[in-house]
Amino acid sequence: MGKAWVKARRHDRFYRAAKRQSYRSRAAIKLSQIGRRYSLFREGDVVVDLGAAPGGWSQVAGECVGPKGRVIAVDQVTLSPLEGVEVVRGDFTRSEIQARVFELLRHPADVVISDLSPKLTGHRSVDVARSFELAEAGLSFAVRALRPGGHFLVKVFQGDGYREFLRRVSEHFEHVKGVKPSSSTPSSPEIYVLAQGRL
Repeated sequence: MGKAWVKARRHDRFYRAAKRQSYRSRAAIKLSQIGRRYSLFREGDVVVDLGAAPGGWSQVAGECVGPKGRVIAVDQVTLSPLEGVEVVRGDFTRSEIQARVFELLRHPADVVISDLSPKLTGHRSVDVARSFELAEAGLSFAVRALRPGGHFLVKVFQGDGYREFLRRVSEHFEHVKGVKPSSSTPSSPEIYVLAQGRL
């Protein structure tokens, strides 16, 4: 990353807010904003965080569900321990990793969240397509893991396939919409698909 990018980030109020609150990532502020606005979490909820590293979303989820709730974080990279967060290391798209998550869950989850992003190639159409591949995998997992009435939140890049993805998500949830929190960089193609009320 260039010096200009690092300097700009230091002046970013959401980056500073994340640092002040000891969050592991700026993205934690995005989840916090979405969670508050749309009542994503309740105290005592069981949450699965797909692609959790570095752990900012798991931190926010843990604060929201409290000591009676649970957060299971899944990622291929090693996640530094987080108090109250159970970690499964591995690729969540693999059947054996999903089996470990379901073993830990024991009962259906209340919320599944994913801030996963593909490795960017710089080719917009390729990056968009890859973001939807990850989102589809997240949807497939969420449909299996969630209780009736449960919620799903996943990041995608806007582009070809967005409307079709919303349509597929709406087959499984009562309410589906794209949301972009104020902490999301305006120029970024990212948007979060919020699906509430698992059918």
